[in-house]
Amino acid sequence: MLSHIYLGTNDPARAEAFYAPILALLGWRLRFSDATTGWAGWEPADAARPLFIVGRPYDREPASPSNGGMVALLAPDRPTVDAVFAMALRGGALDQGEPGLRPHYHAHYYGAYFRDLDGNKVCVCCHHAPAQGPSAKDG
Repeated sequence: MLSHIYLGTNDPARAEAFYAPILALLGWRLRFSDATTGWAGWEPADAARPLFIVGRPYDREPASPSNGGMVALLAPDRPTVDAVFAMALRGGALDQGEPGLRPHYHAHYYGAYFRDLDGNKVCVCCHHAPAQGPSAKDG
């Protein structure tokens, strides 16, 4: 359904450095990075789409976050949501909602929210109930 998501940034190198470890933790790999153009894009480890891209706005105006816009990144389990959120905050993101259940969405929705270095709102979430057993992971 989605081809790509593009988030504007005023500092492409800083945005790439911020998102690279977060997306790696979520299982995405760098597909391209072009300092001249001022953008970088990642793809899922097992597919060519969708792409997650950060870059300068095409109209050459300063990047600014949208009012009401948000990108939600899918995590494989709840511990990954926790890890991504912590990593984002260590990288300079602003806390917009710590990891936890959001039962008003549905019974197993576990998410966290932050604003990246350019103010874009990002969610990382998992939709699964925790698995049972000693080596349990959400899935």
